Amino acid sequence: MADTFRVALSGDFKKADGSPTYPDFDLEPLKNATGVEMAFLEPVSPIRAGQLEDFDALILLAHRFGAESVPKSGRLAVVARFGVGYDTVDVEACTRAGIALVITPDGVRRPVAVSVITFMLALTGKLTIKDRLTREAAAGFAKRSDHMGVGLVGRTLGSLGIGNIGAEVFRMAKPFDMKFIAHDPFADKAVAAELGIELVGLEEVFRRADILSVSCPLTPETRHIVNAERLALMKPTAYLINTARGPIVDQKALTKVLQEHRIAGAGLDVLEQEPPDPDDPILRLDNVILAPHALCWTDQCFAGNGAADVKAVLEVQHGREPRGVVNRAVLASETWKKHLADFGRRFGA
Repeated sequence: MADTFRVALSGDFKKADGSPTYPDFDLEPLKNATGVEMAFLEPVSPIRAGQLEDFDALILLAHRFGAESVPKSGRLAVVARFGVGYDTVDVEACTRAGIALVITPDGVRRPVAVSVITFMLALTGKLTIKDRLTREAAAGFAKRSDHMGVGLVGRTLGSLGIGNIGAEVFRMAKPFDMKFIAHDPFADKAVAAELGIELVGLEEVFRRADILSVSCPLTPETRHIVNAERLALMKPTAYLINTARGPIVDQKALTKVLQEHRIAGAGLDVLEQEPPDPDDPILRLDNVILAPHALCWTDQCFAGNGAADVKAVLEVQHGREPRGVVNRAVLASETWKKHLADFGRRFGA
């Protein structure tokens, strides 16, 4: 232990045949780092505490890390999530144990924002409808004028949240000459001013948006924040986009609104239940574009997530606070401070 910083990777980073799940995740910087030893865990979810007794850091893909995953040895100092969602991690249990939970905002910022723009362009341009018409040959071509798209100039792009990803969506949407509004009780007003975003109340963003994007984390406060009452406020010509987490939207309420054509359509990369039941009625609707929580999955996204996680655990190894700590309260804990001081002494700050 004195001269080795041990890093565990959750077992889902490997396929059943032992090959990497995501080859774009470059582990060479970790393998070549001085004083670092890495190992893959057995693929168990939730991760068991006994698997982590002798590790200093964990890089976590999709497996759950609950209170029962916290090792009794007290050695584990950081859990680095591969992505920005952390609803699979017991944050309070981490904080109590002096374990920092780290996410990768830099890795997903642009890829998820691109996903939002992709949905916006596909929905307003009626892309899936026009794809179908083309496949119908002459009969489809004859129906083109029945499916006119919606121009974006002067339309209102709204967002629930202007944090890491939400702000990037607005940056990318600048060339479309749209009006920008957002609701975010934690908004950085300087960022909003810089990007020309008008901060409005929750109901107002539903009423005014022509395209409304969900870019907030899933918390007890945001669960079903998009509900029947708020969906009823939206324009019949408006579109809803969700690339955040499924349970932020009351899916039954949204399905009903889409079935009754009370909004123009939706683009969903996330669902309340993943994977969905084959009989889920939302799968049969033609005014929703669906993706399997993977629209942002690109070589660059996964390389970025991996690089950010490797950098975070190496920062901890050298006694430095990593970027992207979710449970900021842990930084004041004596356990965390002792971890960093010990790592800095052993491996050099």
